[in-house]
Amino acid sequence: MSMDAEWVAVDWGTSNLRAWGMGPGGEILFARSSDRGMGKLAPAEFPGALTALLADDFAETGPRVGVLICGMAGARQGWLEAPYLDAPADLGALAFGAVAPEMTGMRFVPKILPGVCQKLSGAEDVMRGEETQLLGLSALLPGFSGAVIMPGTHSKWAQLDGRRVERFTTAMTGELFELLRTHSVLRHSLGGDLDGPGREQGLEAGLAAGIAAPEKLSSTLFKVRAGSLLSGRQPDWCAGFLSGLLIGAEIGGQRDWLDGNEIPLIGGPALCALYAKGLTMAGASSRIIDATEATLAGLKAARAQE
Repeated sequence: MSMDAEWVAVDWGTSNLRAWGMGPGGEILFARSSDRGMGKLAPAEFPGALTALLADDFAETGPRVGVLICGMAGARQGWLEAPYLDAPADLGALAFGAVAPEMTGMRFVPKILPGVCQKLSGAEDVMRGEETQLLGLSALLPGFSGAVIMPGTHSKWAQLDGRRVERFTTAMTGELFELLRTHSVLRHSLGGDLDGPGREQGLEAGLAAGIAAPEKLSSTLFKVRAGSLLSGRQPDWCAGFLSGLLIGAEIGGQRDWLDGNEIPLIGGPALCALYAKGLTMAGASSRIIDATEATLAGLKAARAQE
C-alpha cells in the first residue's frame, strides 16, 4: 500500500478512468487507471468504480480524502451533472462550479468540476475535461493569450486569455476519420497495411489539399477511392491522404484563428505532430503540450481555488 496521498486527482473520460495520488507539495505518489469510463457505468456504479481503483492505495478507515474530478463524470449521463459555465468563462473560478456527489460510508470526498458551454445562437458548443487542460495551460504558460488546439476524436479550438476562455469550437475530425474508414465506400481502399511507407506521402498530399480548399472537402474525399481504382494508390497512401485531408480541412477552415502567434497543441504526441505539420504548411508555428501534464496542472490549479 502506498503512503496515503493528501488528495486524489481524477480524469474520468468516456472510455477510461485515471487517478493520481497527490502529495502535499503536488508530487505524484501513485497513478492508477482502468477502462471503467463514464460510458460503461450507471450513476450508482461510480462510487464502486472509484473505490475499486484506489483500493490498493488507501486503507478502508482513516482520514477523509478529497477527490477532485474532471471530465465526463459530470455529464448528464454521468455520476452527477455539473452544470456548464458559460463562455466567456473565467477558469480561475472553475472549482466554485463543482458539484459534490455522495459516497456514504466511504473515505473519499469527491467533487466534480464543471465543463464550459457556448450558448450564442449558431455557435452553440460544449466541452468537458478540456477546460481543465486550458486551466493547466495557463499555469504551465503564465500570461499566455491566443489560440489553443486540443486534437482528438472531437478536436477543440479555444481562444484563451490568461485563465479566461473567450470562445471555442469543436471539429469532429477524429470521429469522421473512423466513420469514413470503417463505414463508407472509402473502406474498400483502406484494406491492408495502413502504416506502410506511402502513408507519409499521402498525408502531406492530403494536408495540402485540405488546407488549400477546406470548402471542397466532400468532393476531395472521393479522391481516396478514385486514386486507388485509377492510379494504383495503396492502402497506406490512402489512409495518410484521408487523415491529412481531414486535418488539413480543419486547419484551413479555421484560418481566422491563426494570428501569427505560436499555438499550443494539447494532446498525444503522435496526433499533435500531425497537426503541427499541418500548421507549418499553413504558415503557423506550434508547440506540443502533453495532455496528461496539462490535465494534472489544471486539477492542481483548481484544487488551489478551493
